[in-house]
Amino acid sequence: MSFAVLVRRLSAAFVATFLGGSVIAAEVPTGITQGPAVEGVTEYRLENGLRILFAPDASKPTTTVNMTYLVGSRHENYGETGMAHLLEHLLFKGTATTRNALGEMSRRGLQANGSTSSDRTNYYASFAANSENLEWYLGWQADAMVNSLIAREDLDSEMTVVRNEMESGENNPFRVLMQRMEASAYEWHNYGKSTIGARSDVENVDIGRLQAFYRLYYQPDNAVLIVTGKFDPAATLKTVAQAFGKIPRPERTLPRLYTVEPVQDGERSVTLRRAGGVPIVAAMYHIPSAADPAFVPFDLANTILGDTPSGRLYHAMVPTKEAASVFGYTMTQFDPGMTLFAAQLEPGMDADRALNTLTTTLENLSAKPFTNEELERARSKFMTSWQRIYSDPEQVGAALSESVAAGDWRLFFLHRDRGRDAKLEDVQNAANHYLLQSNRTSGRYIPTVKPPRAPATTAVDIDALLKDYKGDPGFVAVDAFDPTPDNIDRQTRRTQLDLPNGPVYLSLLPKPTRGNIVQARLLVQSGELDQFRGKRTTAMAMADLLERGTPTLTRQQIQDRFDQLQAEVSIGGMAGNLQVSMTTTREHLSELTALVLDIIRQANFPQDQIDEYQRQMASSIQQSMTEPRSVAARALGRYANPYPKDDVRYMPSFEESLENVRAVNREALQAFHDQFVGTGSVYFTAVGAFDPEAIQTTLKAGLADWKRAPTYTRIPSPYNAVVPKAFDVNTPDKANAFFLSRVPMKLQDTDPDYAALYVANYLLGASETSRLWNRVREKEGLSYTVRSDLSVSSFEPDANWTIYAIYAPENRERLQRAVNEELARAVKEGFTAEEVKDGIASLLSYRRLARSQDDVLVSAWQGYRVQQRTFAWSAEMDEKIAALTPEKINAALRSHLKPEDFSSVYAGDFTRAQAAKPAQAEKPAPAGQPKVN
Repeated sequence: MSFAVLVRRLSAAFVATFLGGSVIAAEVPTGITQGPAVEGVTEYRLENGLRILFAPDASKPTTTVNMTYLVGSRHENYGETGMAHLLEHLLFKGTATTRNALGEMSRRGLQANGSTSSDRTNYYASFAANSENLEWYLGWQADAMVNSLIAREDLDSEMTVVRNEMESGENNPFRVLMQRMEASAYEWHNYGKSTIGARSDVENVDIGRLQAFYRLYYQPDNAVLIVTGKFDPAATLKTVAQAFGKIPRPERTLPRLYTVEPVQDGERSVTLRRAGGVPIVAAMYHIPSAADPAFVPFDLANTILGDTPSGRLYHAMVPTKEAASVFGYTMTQFDPGMTLFAAQLEPGMDADRALNTLTTTLENLSAKPFTNEELERARSKFMTSWQRIYSDPEQVGAALSESVAAGDWRLFFLHRDRGRDAKLEDVQNAANHYLLQSNRTSGRYIPTVKPPRAPATTAVDIDALLKDYKGDPGFVAVDAFDPTPDNIDRQTRRTQLDLPNGPVYLSLLPKPTRGNIVQARLLVQSGELDQFRGKRTTAMAMADLLERGTPTLTRQQIQDRFDQLQAEVSIGGMAGNLQVSMTTTREHLSELTALVLDIIRQANFPQDQIDEYQRQMASSIQQSMTEPRSVAARALGRYANPYPKDDVRYMPSFEESLENVRAVNREALQAFHDQFVGTGSVYFTAVGAFDPEAIQTTLKAGLADWKRAPTYTRIPSPYNAVVPKAFDVNTPDKANAFFLSRVPMKLQDTDPDYAALYVANYLLGASETSRLWNRVREKEGLSYTVRSDLSVSSFEPDANWTIYAIYAPENRERLQRAVNEELARAVKEGFTAEEVKDGIASLLSYRRLARSQDDVLVSAWQGYRVQQRTFAWSAEMDEKIAALTPEKINAALRSHLKPEDFSSVYAGDFTRAQAAKPAQAEKPAPAGQPKVN
């Protein structure tokens, strides 16, 4: 991901609503006491110390459970780095009564995982609202809290998976640079150590010490259980009491952490040299903890400085060609943390000059103070982020978990208040206090006599701070929506606007949403294959540059209007298809749509924005040229591509892509826009809180003066047989390798075997109970992720079956053998009746969950409208899946999947891996593991 689109840390809060009445009014079971309540979030506590947070929300029929343990890399001692993260992995291995817990969750249709940070470990699961699954998951959490095996054999099998994850991170130059900078910035505090741990600590961890770490921290008095979404609060409280109440309160006392990082007394530098990638310069500064009153004002200052395209760093470095892109972010942490600003360069740019410009811009704010306009722009982004979290119960649970880790869940609301109320003086002072040369870790070290010092941070009395805090008064409950295919079809208005210059096909699904959020999609189609010859890059660049300026609006003004409308807008496309994605609120949809239509029609492609686009794209392409995943995908894509260079379906090499991007010019962009942007084949879809009549009026007015575009004819993508071939691609100095294997198939989604193959793919490698997952990850520990994907066209017999995995280069032969054997076993032996039964149940649960997501609905409706389908198609697929038998699935698999027809790419540093192998590594393969032909 380029730095220009790096997702900023979400710092916001939400307002929760109850299902028809407050849970406070529900009877509290014996042994539970009720704690503080703020804006619909209520805290309870068991006698054993477990804290419980309930945030019910009926607007979306899903339930999310987060179990947060207050242990992370901050709590690890000497020799224990990575231990908290190891436990995150091992907890999923199960207990004596539930082995392979992650697989069991997958079987039940739960989207589950875990994550570890410096301050906490979080286990979470989302699923279609179901009391049985909720009761089961809470029971597993209670069991896992004190009965997880943490067995030697599980550690041995998972070790290589964790190491694989570690090596995957080391493929990313920025992640490694940040780790090195953190290590330099912190002399004593554990925030200076990577969460994933030192390789030596992870590889040599003592199982007894790991079990002791588990028993110390995985206890009820060190955990917070968070339930959000649709559930019965009273019944769930009883379930929690039954599941967790029997766990005794531990007699041990948690160790007190007392290390305080001293104020930095001089700039520090880090230099990282590795093969591949593009230059990066960065500056890191110590900042206060998340509870400190200066934290949110500083976060606003970070946005003023690091945002694109409004930020000061952007204006100082990108238009002047000192950097290709810039960004900044802050870390929300329990103890005083850090902020980072960085710039990605193109090869040949002066790194010293770029770093000097970056640090000078950050550290000379007294000479150029912030303005009210800059603060209000940053505040608008801050509150829009809050609105996004507020509208999604799943994000609510994750956000509460992060606030718990930062000190108290009520900080979540307080941050919103502080962002809303921050004064310009507060923001300016926060930046002035901490953006100091002596407080910086960068790419250089320069001794300085008597440098100014940042003020020492002090602990915040959070209990006193939040003692009388109540939050915003009043909140509105949202009615539930039934996401069945039949109801979706009945509630959706599928109409057509017959304009003089062409029809507009509408799919409008008004429904209640948290925060009155609405998601919309606009699709404009035009032209035919021969009209696009030689215009592949121009077509993509035209779409990407549409929102960079019009005769009346600059790029900054366009972005400011989006922010004012609380909108997220994405515009892109290929030849023949222009796609716009919009997210905003009910009150702004019509105005946003009118604005987007005007921007598309009036786009004038300013030359400075074209130049910037070319630099950013060139930097991104050069970054990809040494990244194993990108290299593998490009190699396989080019091999299977039968088209000439001037065809828009042609897959160019990296070098050709660079040449094409550098050749983009304004005249060609304007000519392409003038020819192909117009009416004739226009689709508009909206799902959420909006007025259908108002948006139709807006579309009529906004499209009235558009010219008619050339008639659209879909560009065909016919089946293309490929002779199987294996590729080795060398990516020097990359710790992690990538495996990609694909076979084209003559298959359309109307084929009688499609449903059977859809399920077969799920059983083979699309879930945490699949054959490939169990063999490659669970049994042999070769990969952090291994997947199978079946992509099938709705328009013509054209499909691809793809398998991919990340792995350590030295494990290439083992990975190859495992994948080949599992493919052969699936075709020869087929799937068992139990696998099929569990897989179908899990898959149908996932499909129900997907239909409850507004982003899925809006995208699905757009696709269905183009395909002339409705959600009846989805219901029919459910019926076909439910009716499948093992015999039908296995017969379809044997008929269509030929393992010998796969073409594969192995991308990695295999030369170094071979050199590192010990002599005995050449011994014959053990019995049962034949050589791979």
